[in-house]
Amino acid sequence: MSRENLETLRTGYDWFRDHGCFPDHLATPDFVWDMSHFHGWPEQQVYEGMKGANEFLAAWGGSWDDWVVEVQEMHDVDERVVSIVRQRGRSKLSGMLSEMSFAMVWTFRDGLESRMDMYSDPREALRALGVER
Repeated sequence: MSRENLETLRTGYDWFRDHGCFPDHLATPDFVWDMSHFHGWPEQQVYEGMKGANEFLAAWGGSWDDWVVEVQEMHDVDERVVSIVRQRGRSKLSGMLSEMSFAMVWTFRDGLESRMDMYSDPREALRALGVER
């Protein structure tokens, strides 16, 4: 199932890049977006369902001009995939250019994305899945 999960995730990132919203056709209705591993995240910790995922993305993405999200690497472990992501953009509030890397651990159920745990430290996400680098 790992190869199919990787392909689903790649398709989802392409969908997001092209449409600017969460690819709800690739996720379970009870999808969970969890920010509790993103150190210092001051907002809501868990976003539920497609509505929650899109609310997060709209709020976060709406804070940036020239916002770009690039997947740098992916690792699959059973029904989970960790993606290391780099984003950059210019803050609409301050005008400052910002660039950062983080990780997203995706859990799959029946070939669909059922959960995403975001980590501020990619090494922490890799350790959580037992991936050595």
